[in-house]
Amino acid sequence: MTADWIGFSLLMLAILLYAGKWMRMHWRPAQQLFLPASILAGAIGLLLGPGVLGAIMRTVGGEEAPLAQGAIPESMLDVWSDLPGLLINVVFATLLLGVPLPKWKRVWGLAGPQLAFGVTLGAGQYVIGILIAAFILAPFFGLPLMAGALIEIGFEGGHGTAAGLQETFAELGFADGADLAVGMATVGVISGIVFGIILINWGVRTGKSAVLDKAVDSIPHHQRRGLVSEDERPLSAGGMTVRSESIEPLTLHFAFIAMAILIGLGFLEAMAWVESVTWGAGENGVELLGAVPLFPLAMIGGLVVQQLLSRFDRHNLLDRDLMVRIQGFALDLLIAAAIASLSLKVIADNLVPFVLLGLAGIAWNVGMFLWLAPRIIPKYWFERGIGDIGQSMGVTATGLILMKIADPDNKTPAYEAFGYKQMVFEPFFGGGLVTGLALPVIYNFGAWPLFGVMLALVAIGIGSGLFYFAKLEQEP
Repeated sequence: MTADWIGFSLLMLAILLYAGKWMRMHWRPAQQLFLPASILAGAIGLLLGPGVLGAIMRTVGGEEAPLAQGAIPESMLDVWSDLPGLLINVVFATLLLGVPLPKWKRVWGLAGPQLAFGVTLGAGQYVIGILIAAFILAPFFGLPLMAGALIEIGFEGGHGTAAGLQETFAELGFADGADLAVGMATVGVISGIVFGIILINWGVRTGKSAVLDKAVDSIPHHQRRGLVSEDERPLSAGGMTVRSESIEPLTLHFAFIAMAILIGLGFLEAMAWVESVTWGAGENGVELLGAVPLFPLAMIGGLVVQQLLSRFDRHNLLDRDLMVRIQGFALDLLIAAAIASLSLKVIADNLVPFVLLGLAGIAWNVGMFLWLAPRIIPKYWFERGIGDIGQSMGVTATGLILMKIADPDNKTPAYEAFGYKQMVFEPFFGGGLVTGLALPVIYNFGAWPLFGVMLALVAIGIGSGLFYFAKLEQEP
């Protein structure tokens, strides 16, 4: 595969992203569901590939028919399928870059209830998934017990995490798990938005919302199309912290990201070495860290870089807004590439397990929002909880979209509490260390040790929320 072909594949992926944005602006269902252009772009690529268009043409005209392999060649899909595993490191390296750590007391008091809620949602997805895998998927469908981790990987982790674990799935003998996880992430994003909007409308009608008095239909048309009106457009999407004749600000920020990823790689190599001379040594050694992906440690590397800059950089060279733009760019490419290169055959071959896991994940998240959130987040529970359910079923952006709809003028502490909660939550769930270790732990020790730990975390999340954080929030 030549550099020219890789470059051409990236250009075609960019064209798909523009097509996805065009659909968002002109196709009403996409506007009603607030579907990101990256998901629409990936869907277009999937439809034009060998799994859909190619299958139709082969059915009609045989293997030699025009477009029998689709309009997108397999070699281009090979390039796209490798992109997520690289880009996810960029996404996670930028999560904490430019984010100053607040005082712990404020984080604990404001985000504590949501952290309890988030841990309950994330750990519960493992509990539900492992039970389904152990008692239904493994005995009746022959799937490995690692299928029990698919709900958390797809729902809590999203497309980036699902695609980033592709090599881990393959190394552990469950290569189909990567496609199932990406498919699960797609179900999570769409269901998160759909059920989120349904819940927001329900909250308005029943008075649960402390802010809205009108249904979601009142959202401006330009917002539904994903546009920013001209009078609301910011002057800049990022700050110029250095003069471009010395170095472009974008180039400098790319260097910060590279530092974070390399530090994470150093951590991963050090952990692998420790394992090789301790519990992983010899023929009967247990390999856990060798299957851990790089991206959770790239996030830790970003935290290290941020702390070094906070301590030694007197010129404030790092601009958070510009870092967010780089993160968004990488995530758009990642999602579009992951969906476009998805194997529909794998999902079709495992349709019943896929549907069971998806429905169980949706039921768990919605059920916990309706029952647990109002009991542990008494102040503005609806606006604050809706962000968590969006994030736990899709990605952080889904949670932010739902919070923007539920609290358009930022009248509640939802955004601040959500941001603090993510700082503590993301290093572990949704692509963090727990997500990275879950598959090798199940592979080496079976599902029940992980099940026990996650069940304990669910109990801690519910218990601390009901008996500590709820009372803490009610204090004057």
